[in-house]
Formats: sequence, C-alpha cells, structure tokens
Amino acid sequence: MSIKFGTSGWRAVMADGFTFSNVRKAAQAIAGYVKAHHSSNRTPPVVIIGHDTRFNSREFALAAARVLCANGVRVLLTGRDAPTPVISFQVVRKQADGAINITASHNPPEYNGLKFSPSHGGPAEPEVTKEIEKRAAGIKGEVEEPLKCRIEEFDPRREYFARIKELVNLPAIKKARLKVVVDVMHGTGRGYLDRILKENGCNVILLNDNLDPLFGGHPPEPAKENIEKMLREVKRHRADLGLGLDGDADRFGIVDENGRFYTPDEVISLLFKHLIETRTRLPKVARTHSTTTLIDRIAARYGIEVVETPIGFKYIGEVLMTGECIIGGEESGGLSIANHVPEKDGILACLLVAEMVAVRGKKLSAILNEIYREFGRSYPGKLNVRLTDDQKARLLYVLKSRPPKDIAGSKVVKLDTTDGYKFTLADSGWVLIRPSGTEPLIRFHFEAMTAAKQKKLIKYCEDLIHAIKTQVNEVHPPEED
Repeated sequence: MSIKFGTSGWRAVMADGFTFSNVRKAAQAIAGYVKAHHSSNRTPPVVIIGHDTRFNSREFALAAARVLCANGVRVLLTGRDAPTPVISFQVVRKQADGAINITASHNPPEYNGLKFSPSHGGPAEPEVTKEIEKRAAGIKGEVEEPLKCRIEEFDPRREYFARIKELVNLPAIKKARLKVVVDVMHGTGRGYLDRILKENGCNVILLNDNLDPLFGGHPPEPAKENIEKMLREVKRHRADLGLGLDGDADRFGIVDENGRFYTPDEVISLLFKHLIETRTRLPKVARTHSTTTLIDRIAARYGIEVVETPIGFKYIGEVLMTGECIIGGEESGGLSIANHVPEKDGILACLLVAEMVAVRGKKLSAILNEIYREFGRSYPGKLNVRLTDDQKARLLYVLKSRPPKDIAGSKVVKLDTTDGYKFTLADSGWVLIRPSGTEPLIRFHFEAMTAAKQKKLIKYCEDLIHAIKTQVNEVHPPEED
C-alpha cells in the first residue's frame, strides 16, 4: 500500500495499510524532507513527536522517533499521549522544524494515522505532503530502526496552559462557577480541558477519562449520536454546559443546559460574534465551503470579509497565519482564532464557549436565540454515504457531465468545482457533494433558509443516492481507453 495524505494526514486501517513498516517509511521520508528544508547547518533539525490513545500509537511513535534519530534529527517525544493542538503549539513555541503526530483523530478505532506539521505548526500544505509521498515511494526495501538512539521526552502541558490563560478569560469563568459535564471520549483531552475548568472554579462531571482503544464501541467523534451519555448527564445534573472532545482533542462537541446538541456551524457563528464583541476586531473571518453562511450575515453587519476555503483545516490555517483573521472554522467541528496555532483546537473552542456563557451571564440557548433573531436562522445538514468505487465513479461522472440546473425547486445560480461540486441556489441555499479526504465516504452537505426547504434538500440528496445505487445501466461513466 502506498502512503497517501488526505485532508488531514495519512490514515489507514491498522495491520492492513497502517503497519510498522509503512510508518518507518513515512518517517524516513519526513526525515529527508526536514533535512532538505532545514534552515540552519549549525544545528540538527528538530522534530516533535506525539501520539493519541489508540492501540499501539505509542509504539508507532517510538518507531518513527528511532528512524528520525538514525537520520541525525533531534527528536522531542511527548511523555504521554497529547492533543493535536498542544503538539502544534509546541512546534511554534520551540521553533521546531515540524511534528509527527500518530493519530487518526475521530476515525473508527480500527484506524490509525500519521499527521505531519511543518514549522508553522499547522497541517502540511499539499506541496509538502506530495514531496513526502514521493520520497516514501522511492524507498526500496525495509527501513531499519537503530539499536540505540537518544530520544528526549518532555511534558508539553505547562506552556500550553500558560497560552490558554492568555487567550481565554479564565477569571470570568471562575467567577461564574459553572457546572459542566466534560466528555473526553477516552482520548488525549483528559487532564487538559477538565483540569483547566476545575482550576478555574467549575464543578466538572467528567466522562470517559479512562483509556479504551475501542472508544466505548463507536468512533471518538463528539457528534450527537456518540455523546448520548453526555446529553443525559447534562440534564440529570442540571449543568450549564456539556463540553466534548474527539480522540485527539482537535474537534469539539457542545451541549446546552437543556441537553440540546449544538452543530459546529452554530458554535462557530456564536463564537465569531462573541470575539467581535470582546477582542480586537480583525478584517477577516475564514470558513470552508461546507460551513454555514450565517457567518456571512454576521460578517456583513460588521464589515468583515469572509474568506471561503476548500475543505481541510490547512486552508483555514493559511488565512489565520496572515494575522488578519479573527476566527477560522469548519462544520466538521474544528476552529482556531487569531494569535494562536493554525490548527484545530477543541480545548480552546470549549473554553471559549464557557467564557461566552460566563461573560454574557446568560444560558447558551438564550445566546443562540439572540443570534437567530438578529441574523435569521439557517438550516444546514450533512449526509455521509458509503458507495462502492463504481458507484462513486458514476456519481462524480453524472455531476460533471450533467450538472443539475435546479435543485429541489430552486434554480442553480453558481457551480463551484474547487472542492467537489457546490451548487449555490437562487434562494441562498446550497448543496455540496464531495468525496471525503479522511474516510471512504461521499459527503453531502447542504444548507437552507427554512426547515421546509431543508427537508426538500435532504430528499434531493437521498433520491440522487438511490438513483446512483440502483440505476446501474442508466448512469455510468464511459470506459477509459
């Protein structure tokens, strides 16, 4: 199996594509890349290595560390599993040449992955991953690990906590004395989000802080269907908030005082307005193609430019690195803010929600209702569909050769093929259809301005899926020569 990087690193099923042999090859390729791009000849390049809580992640990280050491790279290994945003922050703080993070983030437990971050701390750009892929493809035979090597371990927590203190109004949280249910989903966020909240006056009910490589039997993603216990516990304890993290703590899941799950679209919109009101106003906000246009309506009110990017936080990170972007987010549950790392930070997102509730002195549901009254409500949605390779090919062929002129009774006024197929509709709704860059799925994203129109968009997507799956002889791409 060749090593291919998607929207967020290289991921594969363990013992199938993700093996020690392939991890060593990837590490060898990264060592070559780092040495070729190292800015100083006087000191060896430095790479930080961390990992999540998945089966064998520590052992994969050690294998990668030994290969880098054998190539003359100085390795700083986290003493235990560490959140992705913490590793990213340490790359910037220590002025390292990059980081290797052994993680499959929110993927199912049978997966593992390797993410490389260059010296800026964010996800690697396509040109970087292409070079690494090329170097890996050129490796013949096995990459050997040295019998002896010097790997330096370090604890990344103290400096990250200090940075959070600079970014979040912790005194306001402490004064509010919030009761919070925290679900770390058996992942790297334990001892980070819960500790910060406890140290700042919150009554924390902590869930799933034990190590479990099976993640309780479901993917470690804080989506509504995976956090049913948190929903119940918020209501049972009459908590102010429920705050959840995915397996590597770069994604967030938010629940209000009524046990209602908030979509990432809602959270990003809420925090965007909160940051406008409480931070130095910057001229830009960044969102991906698949993220709500509620952000656009808020931005228009305050004269802020919206930068719409392809899907993948690396593109959001590029905008954040300009220093002109107040917040960047994506509907899959990732965000970061100005003066922080160009990488998703679920810990920061959860703390900013707690800050917003504390500063406003209102329940989260009341704050959301204020947003909707002022800017109007949007009705976004998403369907994830597994198709065979043949079905996927037929779908993409149909979209390319016969794109719809109208969808669910609304005229298509714009087609954007930058990342998949995004159809903008005359009534301000839209539909985006694209292959996933992290899982074997086709993702259908959509947004309507009314609940009734949302149902029509859902039906349109479901009908298209049904047609692709059943009309084998009616829609299929031509055979290649």
